Amino acid sequence: MLQYDDSAAAFVALSFVTIYIVPCKLLHVALFSSDEEIGAISRTTAEKEKAAKLKKTSKGLKTLNSPWFLANLVITILLTALFLWLFLSVQSNGEVNSFDPFHILDLDTGADMKEIKKAYKKMSLKFHPDKNPNNPQAEATFMMVAKAYEALTDPTAKENYEKYGNPDGKQSLAVSIGLPEFLLNVDNRNFVLLSYLIIMVGVIPMAVWSYYSNSSKFGEKDVMYDSYAWFHHNLNEHILIKSLPEVLSGSAEFRERNMTKTVEGKQEIGKILVKAKPHMQKPQFQHPVVLKGNVLLHAYLTRQTDVLSEASQEDLNFMLRYSSSLIDAMISVCKHQESLAAALNCIKFGQYVAQGMWMKDSELLQLPHFTSAEVAHATKGKNGVKTIKDYIALDNDSKKGLADFSDAQKEDIFKTCTLLPDVTIESKVFVDDDEDSNVYEGDLCTVAVTITRNNLEDGEKAGLVHAPRFPFPKREAWWVALGTTQGKIISIDKVTSPNKVVEHKIKFLAPKTGTYEFELHVLSNAYVGFDFSDSVELKTLDASVLPEYKIHPDDAELDDEPTLFEEMMNANIEDDSDSEEEEDSDSDDESEEGGIRELTAAERKKQELQNARKKAASAAGDDSDSDDDSDVEEVHAD
Repeated sequence: MLQYDDSAAAFVALSFVTIYIVPCKLLHVALFSSDEEIGAISRTTAEKEKAAKLKKTSKGLKTLNSPWFLANLVITILLTALFLWLFLSVQSNGEVNSFDPFHILDLDTGADMKEIKKAYKKMSLKFHPDKNPNNPQAEATFMMVAKAYEALTDPTAKENYEKYGNPDGKQSLAVSIGLPEFLLNVDNRNFVLLSYLIIMVGVIPMAVWSYYSNSSKFGEKDVMYDSYAWFHHNLNEHILIKSLPEVLSGSAEFRERNMTKTVEGKQEIGKILVKAKPHMQKPQFQHPVVLKGNVLLHAYLTRQTDVLSEASQEDLNFMLRYSSSLIDAMISVCKHQESLAAALNCIKFGQYVAQGMWMKDSELLQLPHFTSAEVAHATKGKNGVKTIKDYIALDNDSKKGLADFSDAQKEDIFKTCTLLPDVTIESKVFVDDDEDSNVYEGDLCTVAVTITRNNLEDGEKAGLVHAPRFPFPKREAWWVALGTTQGKIISIDKVTSPNKVVEHKIKFLAPKTGTYEFELHVLSNAYVGFDFSDSVELKTLDASVLPEYKIHPDDAELDDEPTLFEEMMNANIEDDSDSEEEEDSDSDDESEEGGIRELTAAERKKQELQNARKKAASAAGDDSDSDDDSDVEEVHAD
């Protein structure tokens, strides 16, 4: 008989507590994670400040400021105490209860028959159901006492117990209910029912509702559906890069955070707006949330964050934390709209956000310590260059704009030049498994784009993006886009592989017969000035000139053979028909036997009455049918 078992309950509770405590080893990861794991690496002195801030906010005791972390820590401490108590309980009474008649009768092992009878009489009187009405625990104990007494007094039961540990003989499986025995106590009945009601009607539905209400707000890339709706409303083929900060500022993720509630906050936004306004497009939305986000982003892009208060800087960092996923969502919306120009503008906007610079800034501002003065010196005169690619290609001795820098600052610039991407892009068009090199209408074409990072050694992986102004670590990736000359997107994907050589394949069906030209774009997700554009030509021929494909006779015969599903269906139909034939034959036999036997007088009278009732019913049915027919005729007449 199954019984509630405190030892088994301890094992069950210990297992459930362990499920929560073991993952909470994340506490150790949060406090003692390495610098590389949180992206706090400083390859140049320009990255030291960023790395120090990441260490301060992402590891150590600073993480205890998070409300979620504090709540998790308190729960973990309480469950750890419970875990230790359960562990000690299991150690002291670790074996799940098995049938022990001496223990049940509260006797020492090996007690004589006199002591057994005395204990049985005492406990049977104590737990008798008549003395403990409406007490299931007492009733269960009484039955166990009787079973224990039988195991010690009945020869057969005693032999079974000694051999198999159970008076009923060999058992296939010994189990007990892993719940504490106090649940059966009648005094705890109200408490148990109330707890069950609270958990089943209150806690569990509330947890499910909370999880569903929160998760239902988010779509792909953990971006809120309201943000996708906002992007769909504002992004189109005519959107310009200078309009995108305002679009990003209206994301649903920022609406609660960027709602300015104090007069001082509104005055600060007004002051920043005065400084950032020359670099901004005229705002289309005057909503406080959108306006604040737009102003903060322009202060960051124009490198005027020194005028921000600590609270505004935190709000800006909050926006930048989610900017990468939101910009990816903006690109996916442009892909859905098939607008190539809008998607490319969103990618370039992401580059500006990563480097903390804006449209009219020189590409050379991606180098550490460079200001407008160094840019002016590096772009003028002999060996003057305009692009970052040309500047990297110069020898270190030929690089201009370094006169006022210290040796350490010069080393930073030289180091950065090795970190910035040096890639070679190759592309080719082909048709898989084709007999010739021609492309015919309806063929599955493949555009293979190969990206080779020349600044990496064989086997070396691309590291984090060098972006000292962006406050969070960012992985290097490349956007590969293929579109028509009319600006329609055929394919656009983000290639995130860090390998030295990366191949990305774009597949599409060849269009109608003719000569076509497509636009291929390969853009960095974080660096300005390293974009690649090329045209892909495709000439398709008429598929009718191809030889007719002839099916092999063996393949044609295979098409005529029934499938496994059809064979199973046919077998079922045959079984049904056989059963119906058997039923028909049985009914025929019964009718023949019935025809041979002569009916008795009582059976004839009963059959006559049934026939009379059928005639009466049919007559009544004819009358009702005629009435119905007249009604129908009247309806048609109307």
